[in-house]
Amino acid sequence: MRELDTDALLRFVQRATGHVPSSLVPLRGGVSCRRYLRVVTPAGTVVAMFAPSAAEGDGVAVGAAPPRWPFLEVHALLRERGVRVPAVIAEGCEHGVLLLEDLGDATLSAFVEREPARRAEVYALAARDLARAQRALAALPRGSIVDACALDATLLRWELDHFRAWALDARGLRLGDAARAELDAVSDRLARRIAAWPQGFVHRDYQSQNLMVVDAPGGGLEIAWLDFQDALLGPRAYDLATLLNDSAQDLERPFVEARLDDYAAAASLDRQAREALGREFDVLTVQRKLKDAGRFVFLDRIGADSSHLRYVEPALARARAALARLGDDEDMRALARILAAT
Repeated sequence: MRELDTDALLRFVQRATGHVPSSLVPLRGGVSCRRYLRVVTPAGTVVAMFAPSAAEGDGVAVGAAPPRWPFLEVHALLRERGVRVPAVIAEGCEHGVLLLEDLGDATLSAFVEREPARRAEVYALAARDLARAQRALAALPRGSIVDACALDATLLRWELDHFRAWALDARGLRLGDAARAELDAVSDRLARRIAAWPQGFVHRDYQSQNLMVVDAPGGGLEIAWLDFQDALLGPRAYDLATLLNDSAQDLERPFVEARLDDYAAAASLDRQAREALGREFDVLTVQRKLKDAGRFVFLDRIGADSSHLRYVEPALARARAALARLGDDEDMRALARILAAT
């Protein structure tokens, strides 16, 4: 795995900006191998995004000459369709580095922590922005990288198996043979059900740490998107389920319903379509939060990140709450029974 050569990075910044950098400040990143640094120069700051390993597919397309990152292809698509993203200042893909516009420190999470009275305002903005972006991205260009992967039945089933392996088995909550067989059958049907829904552009991690609250050119605020390199095809409510079931936030049900209303209004959904959206949202909440619970345990057990362990039980609680709202569905009742027994 390539190590970050700070001297080479500083030289790259100087060539790209015409200014000698004075310092590098590490920024909080996610759980991938990517690293982010704020580079300070006399003319201002930029953000360096470093992907240490093209071989592991960490946001880098293998085999291209020179390699071009999925991040850049998705970035170009989003920018073309009117989604606010950080400007790319310079590309050094062969060195594993991009220089990006510095959008500051006001992630949606940080903004809400600093100004809790404006929580509804910025979450409504994020929900409406998602609806507008989905409409703008409804027709993807031929050969788009987003078309190369989808939340299909295979991937969805793998994520549910990930839940069983890590949130249950790895924690000593092993199911009996009958319950295991029932969970397998329900997981298979749930994966196929979700995969059969209409699909469109999905960010895949549309949550408070990956959204920035920035000043809009005409005044007011707007949402800027980060970490979209894993975009793929999936159901319309997937990003909503991610946003409104964010592990780092505690959003009350009336607040969630209001944000679903904001999305529905921006998407011009009628009453019947809004009701269907709410049901899709709950089904996806079940799938996503079960997967998240397994992922949080997995990251701890492999030594990658233990900070998310505190979110395992809240993730399962959100799944249980969604299952309770879907009590008229036989598969959801079966999942609720299995969770209640663990």
